[in-house]
Amino acid sequence: MWFGGDWPGYERTRIRVYVDSEARAGIDMELGMGHGVGFGDGGAPWGSKRLGKTGHPSGLYNTYRIPFGKSVRVTGQMSDVVKGQPPFWWIIRGTENLPVTIGGVQLSPNAWLKLHKLENYTVQPLEEFALCDVKGDGALYQVTIAAKGRRTGTEEKWKDISYLEACMRAYIGGSDQPLMLSSGLEDYFLGTYYFNRGRYANELAGLTHLDTGANTFSAYRFHDEDPIFFQNGLRLTCRCGEKVGDRVIGNPPPTDYTTYVWIYSW
Repeated sequence: MWFGGDWPGYERTRIRVYVDSEARAGIDMELGMGHGVGFGDGGAPWGSKRLGKTGHPSGLYNTYRIPFGKSVRVTGQMSDVVKGQPPFWWIIRGTENLPVTIGGVQLSPNAWLKLHKLENYTVQPLEEFALCDVKGDGALYQVTIAAKGRRTGTEEKWKDISYLEACMRAYIGGSDQPLMLSSGLEDYFLGTYYFNRGRYANELAGLTHLDTGANTFSAYRFHDEDPIFFQNGLRLTCRCGEKVGDRVIGNPPPTDYTTYVWIYSW
Protein backbone atom coordinates (compact mmCIF):
# COMPACT_ATOMS: atom_id res chain seq x y z
CA MET A 1 0.00 0.00 0.00
CA TRP A 2 1.05 3.58 -0.74
CA PHE A 3 -0.87 6.77 0.05
CA GLY A 4 -0.56 10.32 -1.26
CA GLY A 5 -2.35 13.60 -0.57
CA ASP A 6 -1.98 16.86 1.34
CA TRP A 7 -4.50 18.35 3.77
CA PRO A 8 -4.79 19.10 7.50
CA GLY A 9 -5.56 15.92 9.41
CA TYR A 10 -4.10 13.69 6.68
CA GLU A 11 -2.51 11.35 9.23
CA ARG A 12 -5.92 10.73 10.83
CA THR A 13 -7.44 9.35 7.63
CA ARG A 14 -8.85 5.95 8.51
CA ILE A 15 -8.10 2.90 6.39
CA ARG A 16 -10.16 -0.26 6.91
CA VAL A 17 -9.45 -3.71 5.48
CA TYR A 18 -12.27 -6.26 5.29
CA VAL A 19 -11.19 -9.85 4.59
CA ASP A 20 -13.55 -12.54 3.31
CA SER A 21 -16.77 -10.57 3.87
CA GLU A 22 -16.00 -9.48 7.43
CA ALA A 23 -18.86 -7.41 8.84
CA ARG A 24 -16.34 -5.49 10.97
CA ALA A 25 -12.90 -4.68 9.63
CA GLY A 26 -10.15 -6.76 11.21
CA ILE A 27 -7.76 -3.92 10.34
CA ASP A 28 -8.97 -0.40 11.17
CA MET A 29 -6.09 2.05 11.30
CA GLU A 30 -5.30 5.72 11.17
CA LEU A 31 -2.77 6.38 8.41
CA GLY A 32 -0.14 7.77 10.77
CA MET A 33 -0.20 5.15 13.52
CA GLY A 34 -0.77 2.41 10.95
CA HIS A 35 2.63 3.30 9.54
CA GLY A 36 4.37 3.64 12.90
CA VAL A 37 4.01 7.43 13.22
CA GLY A 38 2.39 9.22 16.15
CA PHE A 39 1.55 12.88 16.84
CA GLY A 40 1.26 13.71 13.13
CA ASP A 41 5.05 13.91 12.88
CA GLY A 42 5.97 15.08 9.39
CA GLY A 43 9.60 14.00 9.41
CA ALA A 44 10.70 12.49 6.09
CA PRO A 45 12.16 10.81 4.17
CA TRP A 46 12.81 7.58 6.03
CA GLY A 47 11.91 3.95 5.49
CA SER A 48 12.67 0.27 5.22
CA LYS A 49 11.29 -2.54 3.08
CA ARG A 50 8.31 -2.88 5.45
CA LEU A 51 7.17 0.72 5.91
CA GLY A 52 8.22 4.32 5.52
CA LYS A 53 7.41 7.93 4.71
CA THR A 54 8.90 9.67 1.69
CA GLY A 55 7.20 13.09 1.55
CA HIS A 56 5.18 15.69 3.42
CA PRO A 57 2.65 14.97 4.70
CA SER A 58 2.17 11.83 2.63
CA GLY A 59 4.17 9.21 0.78
CA LEU A 60 3.31 6.65 3.46
CA TYR A 61 3.81 3.04 2.38
CA ASN A 62 3.79 -0.46 3.84
CA THR A 63 4.33 -4.01 2.62
CA TYR A 64 2.36 -5.81 5.35
CA ARG A 65 1.16 -9.23 4.16
CA ILE A 66 -2.61 -9.44 4.65
CA PRO A 67 -3.86 -12.97 3.89
CA PHE A 68 -7.33 -13.52 2.44
CA GLY A 69 -9.29 -16.51 1.19
CA LYS A 70 -11.90 -15.27 -1.28
CA SER A 71 -11.98 -11.49 -1.09
CA VAL A 72 -10.46 -8.34 0.35
CA ARG A 73 -11.99 -4.85 0.47
CA VAL A 74 -10.10 -1.70 1.46
CA THR A 75 -11.89 1.57 2.32
CA GLY A 76 -10.79 5.07 3.27
CA GLN A 77 -12.52 7.71 5.41
CA MET A 78 -11.25 11.22 6.05
CA SER A 79 -11.25 12.56 9.60
CA ASP A 80 -13.98 14.92 10.76
CA VAL A 81 -11.63 17.93 10.66
CA VAL A 82 -11.29 17.78 6.85
CA LYS A 83 -13.01 20.50 4.82
CA GLY A 84 -14.07 20.00 1.22
CA GLN A 85 -12.93 17.10 -0.94
CA PRO A 86 -9.12 17.17 -1.27
CA PRO A 87 -7.56 14.81 -3.85
CA PHE A 88 -6.29 11.48 -2.53
CA TRP A 89 -4.06 8.96 -4.30
CA TRP A 90 -3.37 5.37 -3.34
CA ILE A 91 -1.83 2.15 -4.64
CA ILE A 92 -2.87 -1.26 -3.32
CA ARG A 93 -1.19 -4.34 -4.75
CA GLY A 94 -1.28 -8.04 -3.95
CA THR A 95 -1.04 -11.54 -5.30
CA GLU A 96 -2.70 -14.94 -4.93
CA ASN A 97 -1.42 -18.25 -3.57
CA LEU A 98 1.63 -16.74 -1.88
CA PRO A 99 2.26 -18.10 1.65
CA VAL A 100 3.05 -15.80 4.57
CA THR A 101 6.19 -16.56 6.56
CA ILE A 102 7.62 -15.21 9.82
CA GLY A 103 11.16 -16.03 10.82
CA GLY A 104 11.33 -18.53 7.97
CA VAL A 105 8.26 -20.39 9.26
CA GLN A 106 5.30 -20.67 6.90
CA LEU A 107 2.10 -19.66 8.65
CA SER A 108 -1.14 -21.61 8.64
CA PRO A 109 -3.25 -21.09 5.50
CA ASN A 110 -5.97 -20.00 7.93
CA ALA A 111 -3.88 -17.12 9.31
CA TRP A 112 -5.48 -13.67 9.46
CA LEU A 113 -3.68 -10.43 10.21
CA LYS A 114 -5.57 -8.50 12.90
CA LEU A 115 -4.96 -5.07 14.39
CA HIS A 116 -5.48 -4.64 18.15
CA LYS A 117 -5.64 -1.03 19.35
CA LEU A 118 -5.54 0.92 22.59
CA GLU A 119 -6.30 4.61 22.00
CA ASN A 120 -5.74 7.64 24.23
CA TYR A 121 -5.47 5.57 27.41
CA THR A 122 -4.14 7.33 30.51
CA VAL A 123 -1.92 5.12 32.68
CA GLN A 124 -0.91 5.89 36.25
CA PRO A 125 2.70 5.62 37.45
CA LEU A 126 3.89 1.98 37.69
CA GLU A 127 0.58 0.66 36.34
CA GLU A 128 0.96 -2.38 34.07
CA PHE A 129 -1.51 -2.34 31.19
CA ALA A 130 -2.37 -4.66 28.31
CA LEU A 131 -1.77 -3.66 24.71
CA CYS A 132 -3.64 -6.78 23.61
CA ASP A 133 -5.10 -9.95 25.10
CA VAL A 134 -5.52 -12.49 22.31
CA LYS A 135 -6.98 -15.98 22.55
CA GLY A 136 -5.94 -18.98 20.47
CA ASP A 137 -2.73 -19.45 18.49
CA GLY A 138 -0.71 -16.99 16.48
CA ALA A 139 2.38 -14.83 16.09
CA LEU A 140 3.19 -11.27 17.10
CA TYR A 141 4.07 -9.23 14.01
CA GLN A 142 4.43 -5.53 14.81
CA VAL A 143 3.99 -3.03 17.66
CA THR A 144 3.68 0.77 17.51
CA ILE A 145 3.49 2.95 20.62
CA ALA A 146 2.84 6.68 20.88
CA ALA A 147 3.10 8.10 24.41
CA LYS A 148 2.97 11.48 26.15
CA GLY A 149 4.02 12.08 29.74
CA ARG A 150 1.63 14.38 31.59
CA ARG A 151 4.21 16.34 33.58
CA THR A 152 6.89 18.86 32.64
CA GLY A 153 9.26 21.11 34.52
CA THR A 154 10.84 18.68 36.98
CA GLU A 155 14.30 19.91 38.01
CA GLU A 156 15.82 16.64 36.85
CA LYS A 157 14.32 16.67 33.35
CA TRP A 158 14.86 12.97 32.66
CA LYS A 159 12.34 12.10 35.36
CA ASP A 160 9.52 13.68 33.32
CA ILE A 161 10.09 11.05 30.63
CA SER A 162 11.02 8.22 32.97
CA TYR A 163 7.92 6.34 31.88
CA LEU A 164 10.44 5.04 29.33
CA GLU A 165 11.91 2.80 32.04
CA ALA A 166 9.02 0.39 31.33
CA CYS A 167 9.77 -3.22 30.48
CA MET A 168 7.66 -4.93 27.79
CA ARG A 169 6.23 -8.28 28.87
CA ALA A 170 4.54 -11.16 27.02
CA TYR A 171 2.33 -13.60 28.92
CA ILE A 172 1.95 -16.71 26.76
CA GLY A 173 -0.59 -19.50 27.09
CA GLY A 174 -2.26 -18.01 30.16
CA SER A 175 0.96 -17.98 32.20
CA ASP A 176 1.23 -15.53 35.08
CA GLN A 177 5.00 -15.36 34.55
CA PRO A 178 6.02 -13.04 31.72
CA LEU A 179 8.54 -13.44 28.97
CA MET A 180 10.56 -10.24 29.37
CA LEU A 181 10.96 -8.53 26.00
CA SER A 182 13.10 -5.58 27.06
CA SER A 183 14.99 -3.86 29.87
CA GLY A 184 13.24 -0.56 29.16
CA LEU A 185 10.77 0.86 26.67
CA GLU A 186 13.32 2.57 24.44
CA ASP A 187 15.35 -0.67 24.57
CA TYR A 188 12.36 -2.59 23.18
CA PHE A 189 12.49 -0.31 20.14
CA LEU A 190 16.27 -0.86 19.94
CA GLY A 191 17.01 2.64 21.21
CA THR A 192 19.15 3.56 24.19
CA TYR A 193 19.49 6.26 26.86
CA TYR A 194 16.00 7.66 26.25
CA PHE A 195 16.63 7.88 22.47
CA ASN A 196 19.45 10.35 23.08
CA ARG A 197 20.66 10.34 19.44
CA GLY A 198 17.28 11.12 17.92
CA ARG A 199 15.33 9.56 15.08
CA TYR A 200 16.28 6.38 13.26
CA ALA A 201 14.65 3.74 11.05
CA ASN A 202 15.74 0.23 10.16
CA GLU A 203 14.25 -3.15 9.26
CA LEU A 204 13.52 -4.14 12.87
CA ALA A 205 12.58 -0.88 14.59
CA GLY A 206 12.44 2.88 14.31
CA LEU A 207 11.89 6.09 16.28
CA THR A 208 9.42 8.17 14.25
CA HIS A 209 8.82 11.02 16.70
CA LEU A 210 10.60 12.50 19.72
CA ASP A 211 9.89 15.78 21.51
CA THR A 212 11.68 15.93 24.85
CA GLY A 213 10.05 19.28 25.64
CA ALA A 214 6.56 17.81 25.35
CA ASN A 215 7.65 14.38 26.70
CA THR A 216 6.33 12.57 23.61
CA PHE A 217 7.62 9.79 21.38
CA SER A 218 6.41 7.24 18.86
CA ALA A 219 8.19 4.16 17.57
CA TYR A 220 7.61 0.87 15.77
CA ARG A 221 9.02 -2.65 16.26
CA PHE A 222 8.73 -5.72 14.00
CA HIS A 223 8.91 -9.33 15.13
CA ASP A 224 9.27 -11.19 11.87
CA GLU A 225 13.02 -11.78 12.15
CA ASP A 226 12.89 -12.51 15.90
CA PRO A 227 9.43 -14.10 16.04
CA ILE A 228 7.21 -14.56 19.05
CA PHE A 229 4.85 -17.46 18.40
CA PHE A 230 2.20 -18.39 20.94
CA GLN A 231 -0.38 -21.07 21.69
CA ASN A 232 -3.49 -20.67 23.83
CA GLY A 233 -3.27 -16.90 23.97
CA LEU A 234 -0.97 -13.90 24.27
CA ARG A 235 -1.27 -10.94 26.62
CA LEU A 236 1.23 -8.23 25.75
CA THR A 237 1.80 -5.59 28.42
CA CYS A 238 3.75 -2.42 29.11
CA ARG A 239 4.21 -0.46 32.32
CA CYS A 240 4.29 3.25 33.10
CA GLY A 241 7.80 3.34 34.49
CA GLU A 242 9.45 0.57 36.46
CA LYS A 243 10.89 -0.33 39.82
CA VAL A 244 13.51 -2.80 40.96
CA GLY A 245 12.56 -4.28 44.29
CA ASP A 246 11.27 -1.32 46.27
CA ARG A 247 13.21 1.27 44.28
CA VAL A 248 11.28 3.28 41.71
CA ILE A 249 13.48 4.29 38.78
CA GLY A 250 13.04 8.00 38.23
CA ASN A 251 9.64 9.51 38.88
CA PRO A 252 7.30 8.47 36.04
CA PRO A 253 4.32 10.79 35.44
CA PRO A 254 0.82 9.72 34.43
CA THR A 255 1.15 9.01 30.72
CA ASP A 256 -1.22 8.87 27.73
CA TYR A 257 -0.72 5.91 25.38
CA THR A 258 -1.99 4.92 21.97
CA THR A 259 -0.80 1.49 20.86
CA TYR A 260 -1.20 -0.64 17.72
CA VAL A 261 -0.42 -4.35 17.88
CA TRP A 262 -0.49 -6.44 14.69
CA ILE A 263 -0.98 -10.18 15.17
CA TYR A 264 -1.35 -13.14 12.85
CA SER A 265 -4.00 -15.41 14.35
CA TRP A 266 -5.14 -18.89 13.30
